Amino acid sequence: MRGQRLRGRPPALLVAFVLVAACSGASTTSQGTGSPASGTAPASGAAPTSVASPATTAPSRSAPPVSTSIPADLPGTVYYVRPDGGSAEQCTGLADTPYPGSGTGQACAWDHPFRALPPVGEPRIAGGDALVIGPGSYMMGYGAPGADGCEYEGSYECKMAPVPSGPDPDHPTRILGAGWATGCTAPPELWGTGRPWLVVNLTDSSNAQVACLEITDHSSCIEDHAQAAGGSEYTCKRDTPPYGDWAATGLYAEDSANVLLQNLDIHGLANQGVQAGRLTDWTVENVRVAGNGLAGWNTDLVGDGSNSENHGTFVFRHWTVEWNGCGETWPEEDHVACWGQEAGGYGDGAGFGGTTGGHYIIEDSAFLNNTSDGLDMLYTRLPGATIEIRRTIAEGNDGNQLKLTAERAILENIVAVSNCGRFHGMPFWNNDDDCRAGGDALPLFLQPGGQIDVINATITGQGNCLMVAGCALDKACTGEETIRVRNTVFQGQKVFWDQTTDTCFAWYDDESSLPLPTNPFDVQHSLITGARFGNTTPCPGGNNLCDVPSGLTNTSIDDFDPLPLADSPAVDSGIVEGAPADDLTGQPRDGKPDMGAYERR
Repeated sequence: MRGQRLRGRPPALLVAFVLVAACSGASTTSQGTGSPASGTAPASGAAPTSVASPATTAPSRSAPPVSTSIPADLPGTVYYVRPDGGSAEQCTGLADTPYPGSGTGQACAWDHPFRALPPVGEPRIAGGDALVIGPGSYMMGYGAPGADGCEYEGSYECKMAPVPSGPDPDHPTRILGAGWATGCTAPPELWGTGRPWLVVNLTDSSNAQVACLEITDHSSCIEDHAQAAGGSEYTCKRDTPPYGDWAATGLYAEDSANVLLQNLDIHGLANQGVQAGRLTDWTVENVRVAGNGLAGWNTDLVGDGSNSENHGTFVFRHWTVEWNGCGETWPEEDHVACWGQEAGGYGDGAGFGGTTGGHYIIEDSAFLNNTSDGLDMLYTRLPGATIEIRRTIAEGNDGNQLKLTAERAILENIVAVSNCGRFHGMPFWNNDDDCRAGGDALPLFLQPGGQIDVINATITGQGNCLMVAGCALDKACTGEETIRVRNTVFQGQKVFWDQTTDTCFAWYDDESSLPLPTNPFDVQHSLITGARFGNTTPCPGGNNLCDVPSGLTNTSIDDFDPLPLADSPAVDSGIVEGAPADDLTGQPRDGKPDMGAYERR
């Protein structure tokens, strides 16, 4: 049986969001765009004919640069790569011109990135240099120019040398696709072949910048796909060479500080898009991580959650993480063979595994259609860990949409749509994975004495609850913990596995061995409808609007559209104090803020 092909469709809702984001540096995915909560949910027991891809802020090949943090005039020594360049013997790499056809030591470009960062041998660029890669497609692995030292049997080791660290944060080493400073309209493609462990290598690389690249492979396979069932037509060949045109991971990093990733499209890898841990002070701007067979962005280096701590400040802006846990066909870029943890896969969009710390800022981002959690920050539980999430969509992920642990956190202008049963009945899908971890839209875990604010959000879901709360793992909470909810719209749905039961509004852990001693939810000036109440009942009271029609454009879980209609009770009903100055689209709110992520105009 062939896998279900999943593609995007034209936008149904977030036209304004996409346009505003594009003006500020984001753009739409090359897969097509749709509403942040659109799609056709599969009927119970049946595989759907199509699944819509919501609107995203993913980079396309015509995306404008997010910022000007990389100067147009590069300091230091600049080396060039272009397909019509020459070998390291033929060319110095110091001129952006083709190899003239004869001679050695000519002032011309190299023909491949491996000339600068060879799989075997020392790098030919130094810390603080820049490598500018010209337009074109570059095979990364055994058989590529500059890979002469690689072995046929061990072609998985044929990978780029680590990028040398820059001497300090003001003098980074730069790996840049041509056009990085003028819109990145045609990023060069680096594609893995021969099952290398990785394509771009930031092992021990600090003070570095990587920008304007497409990182992928040329295979439709998924590493170890459906192995427990004997494999599938999508299972990668990995026992004997030739292994095929696939690579395991797009970008790998460890022990790395002061790094900028900008205008990258990392998609279609057989295992993970990004694996990066033990990091300090990273910035990620306009990066798409999509259609990677096991997971999207994974911070767990060793697979058991240990020895992968992050520290410092991490800024993610215009970050799109979608369709991970699904394969991506080449060259069509359809999403196929989606699988979750019960089938032997994984499927987190972005998973910050292991115990870690740091200050995380996530803005203007999207976590869409991943086969486990959209954003899993459950283990950001070292003392002082803080999280800020603004103007962000999480929709269609099989597990939780946004899950986090923090000492302090704020979630502003978010849309969380837990249509967690959308993969039900698809080929290769194990239905025991439906609505993994309860499919709760927003699980929030608090450090002792901690506070999490949820302000001007719109939340719906067909999982067990719209929000859940607990104490951080292995911590003893004090009863002083607070989840402060303001100006938020909660639209209940029928539970996916029990269509006679409404999803619960919120539940807090009062039963485990380390429970929350008291109810942490402080809910005011919010609209709650279509949901049942468990051990958290904020109605009536708190200036909340309860059990009234929400007045959203479409409240069905299949085609949820959170834009309020003119007569919605959410319009002009929010409290001014604490309300963000803008809404999900980045447009200003008026003097009477609406409830929810959108301000009606």
